[in-house]
Amino acid sequence: MQNTETEYRHVIQRCKDLFLKKNKDYGTAWRILRLPSITDQIYIKAQRIRTLQETGVNRVGEGIEPEFVGIINYCVMALIQLHLLTDSRTDIPTDELDKLYDEQIGRVIDLLFAKNHDYGEAWRDMRVSSMTDIILMKLLRTKQIEDNQGNTLVSEGVEANYMDMINYAVFCLIKLTS
Repeated sequence: MQNTETEYRHVIQRCKDLFLKKNKDYGTAWRILRLPSITDQIYIKAQRIRTLQETGVNRVGEGIEPEFVGIINYCVMALIQLHLLTDSRTDIPTDELDKLYDEQIGRVIDLLFAKNHDYGEAWRDMRVSSMTDIILMKLLRTKQIEDNQGNTLVSEGVEANYMDMINYAVFCLIKLTS
């Protein structure tokens, strides 16, 4: 588990560094997006990964790894949006954004430790393609929950799905870079 935590934190630092650099370029323009729009952005990235996995053809130039980074960062954006639901600001100062990113990732890491305790490190024996499919399934679930105005009968809500997608995307990046 110690190795997993180190690998996990390394991947997250890579994602956060890019997130903060893009914030310097674009600011927090993404705050204008509603949650379904963020979900659709994540879906586009996951679908592109699956297409690249299935066809092996890459015409855009960026490979699979940057798309997993994008999934992680868009999921963090979604979690921040949920956290700031009543906050209408579109401009968030970098120091506050840095803290918000860490808070959301801290919650996701806590979930990782809880699930790894119960499941062991089963993800290490999974294929990246299977984890991509699970991310796509969680996206379809999230879209359904959003279409139902967030109402569920027995299922977890969108927040849990975003958190799971982050973890699966981190796992994929660990497997792809080790």
